[in-house]
Amino acid sequence: MTPELHQHQFPNGLILLAEPMPHVQSAAFSMLIPAGAAFEPADRPGVAAMLGEWVTRGAGDRDSRELLGALDELGVSHAVGAQTLHASVSAAALGRNLLPALDIFADVLRRPRFEDEEVESIRALCYQSLRSLEDDPGSKTITELRRRHFADPWGRSAIGTLEGITAATPEDLRAHYRRTYRPDRAILGVAGAFDWDRLRDEVARLFADWEPGAEIEVEERPAGPHRDHISQETQQTQIALAFPTVAVAHPDYYRARAAAAILGGYTSARLFTEVREKRGLCYSVFASYEAHKDRAAVICYAGTAPERAQQTLDVTLDELRRLASEGVEAEELEMMRAGLKSALIMQQESSMSRSASLAADWFHLGRVRPLDEVSAALDALTPADVSAFAARMELDAMTVLTLGPDPLTLP
Repeated sequence: MTPELHQHQFPNGLILLAEPMPHVQSAAFSMLIPAGAAFEPADRPGVAAMLGEWVTRGAGDRDSRELLGALDELGVSHAVGAQTLHASVSAAALGRNLLPALDIFADVLRRPRFEDEEVESIRALCYQSLRSLEDDPGSKTITELRRRHFADPWGRSAIGTLEGITAATPEDLRAHYRRTYRPDRAILGVAGAFDWDRLRDEVARLFADWEPGAEIEVEERPAGPHRDHISQETQQTQIALAFPTVAVAHPDYYRARAAAAILGGYTSARLFTEVREKRGLCYSVFASYEAHKDRAAVICYAGTAPERAQQTLDVTLDELRRLASEGVEAEELEMMRAGLKSALIMQQESSMSRSASLAADWFHLGRVRPLDEVSAALDALTPADVSAFAARMELDAMTVLTLGPDPLTLP
């Protein structure tokens, strides 16, 4: 049976989406605000991430310690941070504590204290994040791949840069807050144990008088280079590829997801089987689907010893071409379908996962997909459908990035 979905748009533009989950005692909310790295000043990359930390360092009548203590008393698990497009706030607790948690986060979003003395410790945390990325060559490679594949600012990482974080002042952070933290185009998804009327009225009390802002224009700049190597003395060579595919709203979306999953989305997928199991070229290899609202990509990754790197790249490319030329088989399509359906069932059991899906669906589609609709769309896929889509994959528009001691021969 399709769960009941409530939705309400407030006059200031805030969208409230709520789905009851009668079988759970928890409740969770996920809020997306268009305040991510894409909207940062070009000379201050990192202010969105710094701001995401600063808003939790005291808000309303509570200082930083009191705010965290109030959330702990309610048993709230929470996260506040920045993504490429959005600032995100999420929280989960027992259903009876949902509204008190929302009350606290209304202060976080609308009445942060912004005490200057907190900024240096936040800057130190951001430096630590940058160092952690340098110590993780796989994550660094994928981060740099996105920067080269997607046009700027859609390929930006919220982690920022050393120069941007060093240069950012408290006033830079406040200016980003004033420009971007606002209700229009913000989406609040709620799932779990709640009373709809009480929830809608409380969200109205907390957020309905939040003033919208002026439209923010984003200047898009070309990405690239689309063939590149980062020279770094590492024990492994990192290989990352990306090629364009259809966005979430496209009629071929489920075919695209199926093709990406069959390529490298689970432990018996083609890349894992051919590159890792049969040839023993690497331990880690995968492919995944990533989407912004009007663009998407399939991202492939492998980490391997330098002496095996060229063969790993060549075999990975061969598997991409084979998927495009030979299509998919019924057995692997069924395996893919079972995996995605299992993920759906797990999502249905988690109020936090479901609240995030509500917000994400609205962002991408302007509506929420019932789980029954997703399941039916997966059931409708045929090997011929997915094979025809795979034959149209834009492999000629591929971005290839390697990181390691020596460059490889790239296509």
